[in-house]
Amino acid sequence: MPPIALLALGWLVLAPPPAHADDLANVCHASSSYDLTIAPNSLIFDRAEPAPRRIDLHGGKVSLDGVALHSNAEDADRLALFEQDLRALMPKAKAVAASGVDLLGKAVHAEAVGLGLGAQTQAELDARLAARIGELKRRIAASTSTHDWQGDAFDRYATEITAEIAPLVAADLGAQAIDAAVGGDLERAASLRERAATLASGDLPTHLEGRLQALRPQILALCPSIQQLYELQRGVRDTHGRPLGLLEVDASR
Repeated sequence: MPPIALLALGWLVLAPPPAHADDLANVCHASSSYDLTIAPNSLIFDRAEPAPRRIDLHGGKVSLDGVALHSNAEDADRLALFEQDLRALMPKAKAVAASGVDLLGKAVHAEAVGLGLGAQTQAELDARLAARIGELKRRIAASTSTHDWQGDAFDRYATEITAEIAPLVAADLGAQAIDAAVGGDLERAASLRERAATLASGDLPTHLEGRLQALRPQILALCPSIQQLYELQRGVRDTHGRPLGLLEVDASR
């Protein structure tokens, strides 16, 4: 499986989840060695190696690295249904991904509230956070390929959110530290300075791991559809008798 996006199947099985969500990605025990692109007229599965490196599906027809595979009628029907069902699953998968992004926003907001920021700072933080979360959700909605979420893409977006709000929070805490020092509370002033320095470095703890567990029921609801996709494609073989292996499910787990 490539390295999510918190981006449910298709975007959970076929896209790389962020490191802190690995357990969620394994809820349905499904994986794939391929990336997926949903084109208007076909599904494109591709990987660096081994061959076949690209599999195209369209209306029950399949090609392996550009060479048409002559399937029997039953296999063609199974693949046509596979394509239909996978396309139908994508909006549901993206809805789970969007829920994950909302959880990210709520986690950051909760952390900020716990810092006891001033009302003006909190309002500005919430506005910036809402804008960033909205942008990320729009990216998910518009995405047609798991290539959009390769490597550390999701973590990079999360880092951008932190970079947007960390200086704001650090400045507020710094001002509070000055007030505490002027008031004679040197211990509180030192604590606030330390927290401000931590935030200024871009390290904003969000405790995502626990909050992301709230996605588990939504992901579990997708598992039957994932299992159905697996069953539809697992009997189809290439000209050498090898299974296509678009999707794998570990039944032993």
